Order: sequence, then C-alpha cells, then structure tokens
Amino acid sequence: MTATIDLATHKLTNWTGPLGLPAFEAISDDDFGPVFEAALAAHMAEIDAIAGAAGKATIENTLAALELCGKPLGRVSAVFWCKAGADTNPAIQKMEREISPKMARHFSAINMNAALFARVDALYEKRAALGLDAETKRVLEKTWKHFVKAGAKLDDTAKERLGAINEELAGLGTQFGQNVLADEAEWALFLDASDLDGVPEFLRDAMAEAAAARGRQGQFAVTLSRSIYEPFTTYSTRRDLREKAWRGFTARGEKTNADLVKRTLALRAEKAKLLGYDSYAALKLDDTMAKTPSAVLGLLEPVWEKARARAAEDQRELERLAAAAGANDAFAAWDWRHYAEKLRAERYALDDAEMKPYLQLDRIIEAAFDVATRLFGVTFEEKKGVAGWHPDVRVFEVKNADGSHRATFLGDYFNRASKRSGAWMSSLQSGYRLNGGQTPIIYNVMNFAKPPKGEPALLSMDDARTLFHEFGHALHGMLTDVTWPSVSGTSVSRDFVELPSQLYEHWLTVPEILKAHAVHYRTGKPLPQDLLDKMLAAKNFGQGFATVEFTASALVDMAYHAEAQAPADPAAFEAETLARLQMPDAIAMRHRTPQFLHVFSGDGYSAGYYSYMWSEVLDADAFAAFEETGNPFDPAMAGMLRKYIYSAGGSKDPEELYTAFRGRMPTAEAMMEKRGLS
Repeated sequence: MTATIDLATHKLTNWTGPLGLPAFEAISDDDFGPVFEAALAAHMAEIDAIAGAAGKATIENTLAALELCGKPLGRVSAVFWCKAGADTNPAIQKMEREISPKMARHFSAINMNAALFARVDALYEKRAALGLDAETKRVLEKTWKHFVKAGAKLDDTAKERLGAINEELAGLGTQFGQNVLADEAEWALFLDASDLDGVPEFLRDAMAEAAAARGRQGQFAVTLSRSIYEPFTTYSTRRDLREKAWRGFTARGEKTNADLVKRTLALRAEKAKLLGYDSYAALKLDDTMAKTPSAVLGLLEPVWEKARARAAEDQRELERLAAAAGANDAFAAWDWRHYAEKLRAERYALDDAEMKPYLQLDRIIEAAFDVATRLFGVTFEEKKGVAGWHPDVRVFEVKNADGSHRATFLGDYFNRASKRSGAWMSSLQSGYRLNGGQTPIIYNVMNFAKPPKGEPALLSMDDARTLFHEFGHALHGMLTDVTWPSVSGTSVSRDFVELPSQLYEHWLTVPEILKAHAVHYRTGKPLPQDLLDKMLAAKNFGQGFATVEFTASALVDMAYHAEAQAPADPAAFEAETLARLQMPDAIAMRHRTPQFLHVFSGDGYSAGYYSYMWSEVLDADAFAAFEETGNPFDPAMAGMLRKYIYSAGGSKDPEELYTAFRGRMPTAEAMMEKRGLS
C-alpha cells in the first residue's frame, strides 16, 4: 500500500484548495494511515541523505537541509492533528493512538542519529568563524541544543532507553486527552423548563441547542463546556443542580487517568535523570526566560499569598449574601460563582447577563480584526464557500496594507462533541523566507455555545477575552517575518509565547473598540456609556478567585516536576500540596490533575503552566507603554510592537526582544496592579 502513495500529488501532501489550503472536502479518514507511512519513510530517507552527505558540513547542506526536509510529513501531520483536536471520531482516535508513539520513535531516531549530530556539532564548534547573521547563529545554537537535550550525546544503551520513554510518553499523552474528551462528550445533565430558575434566556437557548444535539429535543442540557457550565453555575438558583454540575466538571478524567498520570510523572523523572538534570522541571526550564524552578516560585508564591488573602475577603462577603438569601448549608465551591455574580451586582450594579446581548460573536470577531488593522495595517476578507475541516469553520484571507497576500486564517468557534475542550491556536503551515519560503496558514479553535439556527451567538466577557487571546496567538503566527522555519511565529520559549496573546486582550476593553463593535443584537444600539463605565470599574472584580484557581494549578504543576523522584500517589500528592498551600476549600484548581490537558496530554506546558503569569508580567508592562502615549493605537509604538514582538518569532532571545521594544525588563508589580492585587 505504501509504495502506491505519490507524496508529490496526494491530496494530503499536495494542497490544491483555495488560498493554498488542503482540499478538506476530498479527504477521508482512511487516507491518513498510508500517507503517514509513506511520509515517515520519505523523511527518514532525507535525514539519511543529510547525515551521509559527502564533504564537510555547511549551513546549506546540513542546517538548511534539516529545516526544509520532511515537508510531506509536516503536511499530513498538520491536517491530522487539526482533525484530532477539532473534529475527531473513533477512526481518528484509533489512528492517533497508533501514530503518536510511532512519531515519537521516528523523531527519537533522528535526534539520536550520531552521523547527523556530528555534522551539526561540527558547525556548532566553528560557529564563531562562519560569519553568520544573528538569526542563523541562533538557529544553529538552538538546533545543537535540541539534539543534546534529545539524547544525542548519550551512549547507545541510554539512547535506546530514552527512545522507549519518549514513545511511551507519546502514547500516554494521547490516551489522557482522549479520556478527558470522552468524559466531556458523555456527561450531560438533562433538565426540564421547571429546573431553570434564574437561568437567563441566552443560556436557555444554548442549553436547548446542546440537548437537541444529543437527541433530547425539548429539554435543556448542562454540559462540561465552560461556555455552558460556568454561566449555569453562576445563574441557576438550584443549588443541588449547581453541585451536580460542579462535581461533574471537576471529576473529568478521575476514573481513567490516575494510572496514566503516575506513569507519566515517573517516566519524566527518569528522562530528566538520563539527560543529566536534577528534575524534569530543570530540564524543561533550561531554555526559558525563567531558567529555574526557584525563579518560577519567586513569581508565583508572592502572588499566591496576595490572591489567597483577597479570596478570603471575598468569601466572607459571599457568605454574607448566602446567609441573607436564606442558605443554611456551609458555603461550598458550587456556590462561589452564583454569589460572586450577586456581589458584583451589589458593588457595581452590573450583571454579566446585561453585557451579553452586546457581545455578538460576529461583532467580536470584527473587533479583533479591527484592532489588528489599526495596529498593524492588515485586513481580513472572509471567503464564503471555502471548505474547512467542519462546516462551522470560517476562512479569511489576510492582506498587507498594500493589498498583497499575507496569510490565511481559519476560525472554528462552536462547541461540539467531536472537539476537545478549551481554546487554542495552531497552524497548518508556518511562514518563513528560506528557499523561497511560504506564507502562514493559521487557525483558532474555540468552544462557544452554539445558538439556535437563525440566532446570533452571544458571548460573555470571558468568552470575548478568550477570542482576543487566541487571535493574539494567531497574529503572532500571521505577522511572522523570519528566514528560518524553526523560529517562525510562536516558536519561542514557553514563557514568552503567551505575551502576544495576553497583550492582545487589553484592546478588547479599549472604549472606542467596545463602542464600535459592542452593539445590541436586537436593537443595534451601541453599548450604553453607563454599562461600559460599570464594566470597566468592575474589571478587577473576582481576581482573588481567578488568581487562586490559576496559581494553584501552576504551583501543583511545578511541584510535580521539581522533585527528583515522581510521587508514588499523584492524587495524594495533589491533596498534600494544596493543603500545604492552604488552598481555600471553596475554590477548586482551574485544572485538577486528572483533566490537566496542558500538562498531561502531551508535553507542551508540563512544568510550564506558570508561563501564563510570567507572560502577564510582560503584557501588563507592554500595554502600559501604549497608555503612556495617551493613544492605545500609537503608530510608533505599534510599529515597535510589530517589529520586536509579533514579527520576530524566536529569531532573538526573548529578553533581547522585549528590551528592544520597551527599553527595559518589567517587574511583577505591573501585573499585580493589573489584577488589582497590589
């Protein structure tokens, strides 16, 4: 079968759709297996040719050849992993379980190829004499370090063991994510109209749509999608139903993922030891801005103490409201959002449901585009009728100020059972200039509640911030202006990658953006000034709760990975860590261990969940630079932002890039002030 695949012409590797997209409508699940086999073999043949090339290693025949090889594998992988996350099914999940360890084994073999590393090492040793430009020198140094951290200097026995570890970890991560997805897809609380006391109309509509999608027409479903779960536990007056929803949400993965977590942590600790690091956290942080676990704790621990104190103050107020409402039971985690909304209404006369009719999905997408146009001059044109991986996917052409093509952007905004939870940005194709280069194809995936047919999707402020956040990541990919593929777009250190996304959130609440795009879905009237004023006044409300639930997750993640030995019982370790931290009983971690996809479904944010807060230190200071000019769209500052943050990718050290933009590195005080915790 493999021999019959022509990678030069196959629809999975030769993309012939509009705007350079794959022809999604022509791709079937059965296509992936044979193409993966052929692409893996072709990539290994290219690697063998580079490793066995005659003559001395050069930048062209080794480094550039490495950067450019494996394009068919990259293409089939991009389409497959997009489908696996955003529109999966049993066939895709079966293939995912098969291909994950196979890919790990493939790349381990490349990383431990002695002849290949010898050529990279030879270039690295004489790098000072090669007359390299700064970006090429950085790519060479990062490539060399990648090989070393992947085991290139180990003896054969250790290489074999490391390869086995990587292969097993890949399988464990896939299974972890699929278990969480299964729990989210299978769990639903079906209600009748009589159960909806306090539930606003927009949420009723979303719950009705969710129930209909599950074959329960005429009922209302609470699902584990945050876009339904969080507002339901905010507005429902039925404490018993709030408790059921909370328990379902926090128990995701609990029955299926305990052994996977234990094994994952043990393998990560063994991997770190093999590579000569004191802990897995030390291994992961080696190439970040933070550098060490102690530096991470130096950021998180002071924030934790202030957040815990603020949350305790807020809890006393929430308990007062609960008592006034006649509640007799002890205040619990499923009460927090409900009474927090009442407290916000009391303090600011603001109900989040008041905002929602003004936050139409289509208009918030337009707002995100508008900000990009004002800051960077890029424009967006929707291309109707262009197929994506699902009918809900929308396709946009992105153009430079002169009208030339810059990128393709795809948005997949609605929750469905075939999509994993959360929101993310990724790419089908990164942008770079090497050897003729290519333009970016970037996508965002969300999980907003789908409205009934003919009705607009209405967002909460948290939803709208999520959209801006992920679009900030997308801009980081679309505005990239680098030569080398490996430093394109979001290919930066983990604790720098969240800067462009978190920074972009600030422009959502710039008054002129809200006034232009926050219009009532029925009347068309703009957001009233008094409502805007109340929303801005309340922007730091609830930061004790939000910071506690986030920081608890970050501290537990770091605790798991900062020790030389993995815990024998991760569930007990989580409980012990939270007890040591004096975690408030009425607040849960944002991501409990059995559902912590960032950390256990793959390796992306393991020992790295802190990076959101690390980047927040930067984003608070960066937006202050615009505030200091008196113009949130100051052209000179926007030009600097594009040059040093959104376009530079990983072409330079992140501290160097940030300092070039701002003139200095920030302190954590800007972030504390932004959260109202100073």
